[in-house]
Amino acid sequence: MSGMADRLPHWPRTLPDLFGWMEAGIPGLYTAPGAHGIRIEESRTEGTYSLRAELPGIDPAKDIDITVTGGVLTLCAERSAETVDKSHSEFRYGSFARVVRLPVDARGEEATADYTDGVLTITVPVPEGSSATRTIPVRHT
Repeated sequence: MSGMADRLPHWPRTLPDLFGWMEAGIPGLYTAPGAHGIRIEESRTEGTYSLRAELPGIDPAKDIDITVTGGVLTLCAERSAETVDKSHSEFRYGSFARVVRLPVDARGEEATADYTDGVLTITVPVPEGSSATRTIPVRHT
């Protein structure tokens, strides 16, 4: 019983780390090497694909890079912030990246992006009525 009591104080500290790792996904799967993941929310409604990314503390004019190539949207951001007061200082920095495949008929060249209150919203038009699925008739010869 004493062995279990020795281990109990340690596991609550690792639990947030475990949830953070699970939320970020498999390291290296969707992110660039050396970059941290970006939390995103995707939705598709009425001819529009939207991606919202949580990026607090970023200067959107110089710290965000968004590209679309071959139906793949790549979002990269870099943060460097420092807080200094009388008794201590703290800094936060790092590169962040996320790669997302757009819907098949998305018009990536018409994408727009807005940054408000630490949230980046990327909107991409997707024509109504278009479908990624096509039925191919079989000819009988």
